[in-house]
Amino acid sequence: MDERTSIGVGVSKNTILVNAILGTIKVLVGIMSSSNAMIADGIHSFSDVISTIGVIIGLKLSNKPDDKCHPYGHERIESISSLFLSIMLFVVAISIGYSGIKNIVLGEIKNPGILAIWAAILSIIVKEWMYFYTIKYANKINSSALRADAWHHRSDSFSSVGALIGIVGARKGWPILDSVVAIVICVVIIKVACDVLKQSINQLIDTSADEEIISDINEKLQTIEGVRHIDSIKTRQHASRVYVDVEVSVDSKLTVEEGHDIAINIHHGVEKNHNIKHCMVHINPYKYN
Repeated sequence: MDERTSIGVGVSKNTILVNAILGTIKVLVGIMSSSNAMIADGIHSFSDVISTIGVIIGLKLSNKPDDKCHPYGHERIESISSLFLSIMLFVVAISIGYSGIKNIVLGEIKNPGILAIWAAILSIIVKEWMYFYTIKYANKINSSALRADAWHHRSDSFSSVGALIGIVGARKGWPILDSVVAIVICVVIIKVACDVLKQSINQLIDTSADEEIISDINEKLQTIEGVRHIDSIKTRQHASRVYVDVEVSVDSKLTVEEGHDIAINIHHGVEKNHNIKHCMVHINPYKYN
């Protein structure tokens, strides 16, 4: 296991343990306090446990080396893992939203106990810590799956804020607010699921890299000695990595070896930046006017 995978798996195992404990506390407190919002919040925490297990699987499988059947590597397994997580979040969100609507329609509205307030405050503090902890290492190893998991933690923090508002509101004389917040939590989770889904799909269908990356590549090419004209720059996302295809024109009077040396300089120069996995270079003869 390389350092990137080791860091990702280590972070994920720690957050699984914390989420399992926190989810159990919130569900039990929700049942004891008759708080639909707190129960929904606890289920959200358990969904993070499952999603983080998916992150671990994705990180380990995507780390497998290139082979005959997969000459470009296995990095996209991490994107597939993120895609699975987004679908799972949709299911969880619909379940929570359905429960909240049902309670309102059937009039199954209860006044939550004060214990639920303390559970919500604890959840906000813990989940914000988990977000900063996870996003720190997600950025360090440039992992889309781990980054998505960090936002799962933050969405759980937001849902805990909503649960706290709903519980306090219910205890102040608006008991329906507890179920209303459960529906709001449903919407928050769906939004997070959509963001993760979009990112995963972009990584699977060869979406171009950000304009900033393309601009930096263009600037780098202009510094390479022997490049007369930049004919084309194409990029595509490959999970957390980027593939680059470059076409440049060089003096048509150069030897094949000299043209090859320029291509090598471009290749090495471009691959130093932005976590680029591979840069393919095509040399064209420069046409003088």
